[in-house]
Amino acid sequence: MNKLLRILVLADTHNHLPLKLDHLAAGVDEIWHLGDVCAPSLLDTFRAAGPPLTIVRGNCDETEEWPLVVDLERNSLRLRLIHIPPNHPPDKVDVLLHGHTHVPRDERVGGVLFLNPGCVTRPNRGAPASVAYLEIATDGKLQWRPVQLR
Repeated sequence: MNKLLRILVLADTHNHLPLKLDHLAAGVDEIWHLGDVCAPSLLDTFRAAGPPLTIVRGNCDETEEWPLVVDLERNSLRLRLIHIPPNHPPDKVDVLLHGHTHVPRDERVGGVLFLNPGCVTRPNRGAPASVAYLEIATDGKLQWRPVQLR
């Protein structure tokens, strides 16, 4: 892939869709869900929004077919999608995207950028319900933009 990519990143929907999903997904190239969908039927609505969907299994998901980890490369960036963040930064990964904590995160740990979009339901530690947009330029530079849900 060699163009500016715009990705909608969500986590921890726990049987609920974000309001105005079509609006949130407008103009994005992909949707990444970082686990705890819970109801597999919700994925039909995500897929109907249009862009390709990539999902990882969370600790509350029972669908064994969903992978626990997905490694991707986009515009020369090595990305790992996972639900529960590891205690140590993984090797050969530039950006690790995770859910589970229900708290947004944008933190560099040992050379790896850890990103969490927050959660659609049951925010934690005073964080608002949120999703995020990840933009990856052709030179591999990225922009992370959390968006509060109302």
